[in-house]
Amino acid sequence: MNIEHLPRFSLAEFPTPIHTLSSFSSAGDGPTVLMKRDDLTSLGMGGNKTRKLEFLLGEALDQGCDTLVTAGGIQSNHCRLTAAAARKAGLKCHLVLNGTPPEAPNGNILLDRIFGAEIHFCQRQNRDETLYRVAEELSQKGRRPYVIPVGGSNSIGAVGYVNAMLELETQMDQMKITPDAIVFATSSGGTQAGLALGAKITGFKGQILGMSIDQTKTGNEPFPPILTKIANDTSLRIEAGIQMDESDFSLNCDYLGAGYAMPGDLEFNAIRNLALNEGILLGPVYTARAMGGMMDLIQKGYFTKHQTILFWHTGGTPELFAWADQCCRTWK
Repeated sequence: MNIEHLPRFSLAEFPTPIHTLSSFSSAGDGPTVLMKRDDLTSLGMGGNKTRKLEFLLGEALDQGCDTLVTAGGIQSNHCRLTAAAARKAGLKCHLVLNGTPPEAPNGNILLDRIFGAEIHFCQRQNRDETLYRVAEELSQKGRRPYVIPVGGSNSIGAVGYVNAMLELETQMDQMKITPDAIVFATSSGGTQAGLALGAKITGFKGQILGMSIDQTKTGNEPFPPILTKIANDTSLRIEAGIQMDESDFSLNCDYLGAGYAMPGDLEFNAIRNLALNEGILLGPVYTARAMGGMMDLIQKGYFTKHQTILFWHTGGTPELFAWADQCCRTWK
């Protein structure tokens, strides 16, 4: 493999810890649940995008770029961490956010502003067009923009999660643990593609289960082909010599609720459960939906009490502050 020779810019301290959720596991009368704490990456309040951004910034700096340009929703964790990473690397940052500007910035959008990002608002259907228009306008002004796709999910960013799987392999050996499944939130695909490819490389035999936040297996843009393309492009980039196909990806799309960034009882109850049992916070858009889905699968017997499950916490805690009213109403 060729990971160690790829351009990379250090943004955090690794490895992130693995914690045993003893109280949470006991309360649920289910499997032993471990948690990989990628919410504790030190940059900008943490999250999984930090791993991807190390390689994306490495390439941007290697190409002599001076401005990062990316896109996402109003409460995008990826955009927040891109803005933070840009400051650490001495770069400018432009964010294209789909949605209406809030009267009072909160959650991630507050942090975007604190990190000095220039924000361009647009409608969802115009997001990709706006992203590349902003980059072109910057080029015309003499800047050297580096465009990062939504979620940092391409063959460059996904290297971060191949590397994370190598990190996990070492930790599992040291801790003498063998999870039956790794469960995590999946949306733009880079994390799942990287983990699945990394599992092939390391020989991990457990299930790599992506809990979909907004993607489906069928429809106009089915998710499995997207995952397969990212993984195979990543394999070529790192010279892994592995060819993935759609059957290599385990995906649960049963917990989409009202849609993206529309959390409900499933998510808020998962947040409260983990907070009261472990003192750990989840973000309502991604990790709470994935955790809520996993809790439901445990109740249905999909995972048994004799198994060990590793939940990969991908971050998103700042989202909580944008849903304070809904949290309070749910928990009255």
